[in-house]
Amino acid sequence: MDKLVIQGGHPFSGSVQIAGAKNAALPILAASLLGGTQVSLANVPHVSDVTSMLELLRGLGAEVGPLRNGRLSLSTADVLSSETTYDIVRRMRASFLVLAPLVGRFGHARISRPGGCAIGTRPVDLHLEALQQLGAEVRTEGGVIDVTARGGLRGERIVFPAPSVGATHTAMMAAASASGESEIVNCAREPEIADTAAFLIAMGATIDGAGTHRMLVQGPTSWRAAHHTILPDRIEAASYLVAAGLTGGRLEVIGGRLEHLGAACHLLEAAGLSIFPSDRGLIAERRGALHSVDMATEAFPGFPTDLQAQFMTLMCLADGVSVIRERIFEQRFMHVPELQRMGADITLSGAAATVRGVPRLQGAEVMATDLRASMSLVLAGLVAEGETVVHRVYHLDRGYEDIDGKLTRCGAHIKRVRQ
Repeated sequence: MDKLVIQGGHPFSGSVQIAGAKNAALPILAASLLGGTQVSLANVPHVSDVTSMLELLRGLGAEVGPLRNGRLSLSTADVLSSETTYDIVRRMRASFLVLAPLVGRFGHARISRPGGCAIGTRPVDLHLEALQQLGAEVRTEGGVIDVTARGGLRGERIVFPAPSVGATHTAMMAAASASGESEIVNCAREPEIADTAAFLIAMGATIDGAGTHRMLVQGPTSWRAAHHTILPDRIEAASYLVAAGLTGGRLEVIGGRLEHLGAACHLLEAAGLSIFPSDRGLIAERRGALHSVDMATEAFPGFPTDLQAQFMTLMCLADGVSVIRERIFEQRFMHVPELQRMGADITLSGAAATVRGVPRLQGAEVMATDLRASMSLVLAGLVAEGETVVHRVYHLDRGYEDIDGKLTRCGAHIKRVRQ
């Protein structure tokens, strides 16, 4: 497993190009199964989760071209199988997103329960209930889920008890393959939902209300070939905004969008950053000392749970005391013991972390436990005194494209050591 070795305390400034959003690319790739047509995509992130999804599609029979400079062409015309292999599904939770397209296209799918980051229980019940409301029969046995839609899926009204990004994607893709119109209520509103909807529309679906609490979805009479450019990754963009705040450098985040980062930018500015738009994205720089700010994670448009760990690292060096509340996932404070190894003063109490700012962090050997936690440790290493070694960075590679290269080009002293 690779590790990153970081020498902290070096000047950090410049510009960084944000990749396409992993959390849009994965459902869009899954949705390509619906039409059995040719699809061309731009701004596809070169991260290991995308690589795993492409491997899954190939295993089902898709013809997938090389991913070069963010561009990818694929055809799902020759997909004949509706059963996924356990090896890929156990690695990546997003692999579960192929379930709805396979059921919609073939009337049947068989898939293992998914893996992914160990950040608490994330049941798939809402996904399965949405499929059942559209007429599917669901059976589970020995960790395998078998779904059948005899006569195809049928348009219906789906009401979620609480917004869920993954379940909204599943319901939207299933509804796009169902006969008749479907109404989906209490949807997640994340930008990645709207981006996936835009791709489905390009393939021929009719979708109204994507990005709101209520969607109307009507599938096409026939699917068509489509081209789509994936939106920039807002979590990657915000992670680099945090890097600017920690290091005190001036950083242009190419591709960053204020409309996708409102809550994050508001709190980062309260903590002492200046963030303003440029012709290519956003520019961030720090105004003097960092200030402590309380934060609670929320569904979009609130503060994203995927930025909680990075924001905590920022608060470790802020003046005063901040309280960070995690309201989306349990077990998402696994980065705390690693930050404590670097000298952070953090106290946990249930779903809240109290962070008392310290003058400095000290380099140490730390271990990544999930995707976003690994980024928080890298950010800490940029400003820590001495050397920081981050182990198990395969977590980082799941969602951050060329992380060591991008940081190096901004002045960081970081190298990847292959073990």
